[in-house]
Amino acid sequence: MRRRSRRYAEEAELNITAFMNLMVILVPFLLITATFSRMAVLDLHLPPASEGSSAAKGELQLEVIVRHDAIEIADRRGGLIQRIEQQESGQHLQQLSQVLQALKARYPEKRNVYILSEPEVSYDDLVQVMDRVRITDLVQAGSVVQAELFPDISLGDAPALPGSATRGKGS
Repeated sequence: MRRRSRRYAEEAELNITAFMNLMVILVPFLLITATFSRMAVLDLHLPPASEGSSAAKGELQLEVIVRHDAIEIADRRGGLIQRIEQQESGQHLQQLSQVLQALKARYPEKRNVYILSEPEVSYDDLVQVMDRVRITDLVQAGSVVQAELFPDISLGDAPALPGSATRGKGS
């Protein structure tokens, strides 16, 4: 008869102290240094389908028309207020902000604006115009303060320029 040699199996003890110490230090560090994404939601509206009686006579119906070569500020009833040619330096956005500040001073209760864009206008340009229409930076008492201009934005398609009805198709 053969004797089986029995090895005494020792129970392995799991030592997780070092791992727990690492987690106690690492988890708070990662939480402190993590950047959490913040989503900003902007309420947008569609322009009304018709010129109904929703607006009182003489009231400003402000339109900012974003074209591929210019930004036009207009009153739906009164016509073009100002045309600002696009510039690479961003100067056209500063001019837009100045014109809108002057309009806000004349119509302080006005909150809504229609932003109408041509199909070939880039998304980035449209967002920059929307930012300039909503708020502006003012210097008051030596500090920069954000002032509200026209926060209620409606988006739509820009009307075609006279004499360019076929311009966007195939060219």
